[in-house]
Amino acid sequence: MRRAGLTVALLALASAAGCGYTVGAGSNRLPSGAGAVFVAPLDNRTGDAEAGALVAAALRGELARRGAAGGEGASARIEGVVTRSVSSPLTTQSATWRLTFEVEARLVVDGKEAARMNVHREVDYLGEVDAIATEGRRRLAVRRAADETGREIAERLEAP
Repeated sequence: MRRAGLTVALLALASAAGCGYTVGAGSNRLPSGAGAVFVAPLDNRTGDAEAGALVAAALRGELARRGAAGGEGASARIEGVVTRSVSSPLTTQSATWRLTFEVEARLVVDGKEAARMNVHREVDYLGEVDAIATEGRRRLAVRRAADETGREIAERLEAP
């Protein structure tokens, strides 16, 4: 019985491979000429000193997982700016806060703009009675927003 199931699974995999279906991601799914992409340090126009660095690091990690990370000499590069990182309470008791995070990014291939995008993220977090604890949660929210933004930029660059 187990052997029959394995055979069926192998046949299904073989037939899927024959129809042109692929399950891969990476440099072969990026725009033409962008096989390896360098992520330049992102400008930061917010009060969060590390916002630009966090997004750039997240984006580099996403591209590395996809096999598309490149060094400074790569013909493709992503440039961008973190334009907003603002927290505000959602409730009158300040029990729940929302971080609004925005990034503008563009892919440049051989000196020409190949793609441009704006990414908007909202991350909710709980406030504390202690202001230092609330600030710690806000900083974690910034990191989460940066990670999600890096993932979204990488996904948007990949061909469907």
